[in-house]
Amino acid sequence: MTSNGFPILDAHIGHWPIAGSFTISRGAKTEAVTVIAELRYGTIVGRGECVPYPRYGETPEAALNALLAMRDAIATGLDRDALQTAMPPGAARNALDCALLDLEAKRSGRRIWDLLGRRAPEPCVTAYTISLSSPDIMAKAAAKAAHRPLLKIKLGGDGDPARLAAVRAAAPQSQFIVDANESWTEANLEANLAACAAAGVTLVEQPLPAGKDEVLASIARPLAVCADESVHDRNSLDALRGRYDAVNIKLDKTGGLTEALAIADAALAMGFDIMVGCMVGTSLSMAPAMLLTSLARYVDLDGPLLLAEDCAHGLHYEDSLVYPPDQALWG
Repeated sequence: MTSNGFPILDAHIGHWPIAGSFTISRGAKTEAVTVIAELRYGTIVGRGECVPYPRYGETPEAALNALLAMRDAIATGLDRDALQTAMPPGAARNALDCALLDLEAKRSGRRIWDLLGRRAPEPCVTAYTISLSSPDIMAKAAAKAAHRPLLKIKLGGDGDPARLAAVRAAAPQSQFIVDANESWTEANLEANLAACAAAGVTLVEQPLPAGKDEVLASIARPLAVCADESVHDRNSLDALRGRYDAVNIKLDKTGGLTEALAIADAALAMGFDIMVGCMVGTSLSMAPAMLLTSLARYVDLDGPLLLAEDCAHGLHYEDSLVYPPDQALWG
């Protein structure tokens, strides 16, 4: 705590090995690199974690520097409301927004959902991700996860119908959602959507590149299509009308829980279904997103399940059932 009664901000980079590897259409990685913001007020520490994403031009080092550049502002009283305009949406603001919320809860001795007037999160089913690979390898991964009720299948464009057929044969009882990560084209869009429908997929995320998705408004969509890379904050929503049925809200895109809750409210009012998603990070990244789960039709908060080791006081998972965070973790 500074002499004028405001918190002290610090931040650092964390490295978290992934169990095996995590592969999507844009490439593979073997560790999650996160940036943690810490706000110290006397003996109380509020924390938030972000996962900078190269797709949006972010790096851990740039996010760390952006956070450290806010030290003076925090030390002179910058609050969460002012933060929304002091930093642009993105990973760095997410870490600081969530740290401010955590500090607010810890200083008050109340849970953050009570302070925000939100519904308390309850245990819920999260999707479990099957990484992109050959049909045979994906089928083996799906067979190991076939007891899970909801699987998220990473796809990559060419060969996706064969991948879908293989994983469906390996996990016949699981509900499927798929994530193409912008890898499809206008030429293969309808064939891939038909393959999804044949495999019993209920939702496909971001089939086409953001900014090149206008064709979605002019075709018959045989299943729900969810915007991911095409949606960031409330200003993104109007352009999605007619193209998408749902939006994937990730705190690293929105720039924190504050904007995430606002965009969820706005999206629901516009008739979109909600998916709450995540980057691959620790339970500290997932915990704030739990406040969105009561609004969401689909929950994808499996990041810690993909890591070889989670942070201290991590979320409790029973297979695919994820429980709300303890105060020792966040909020």
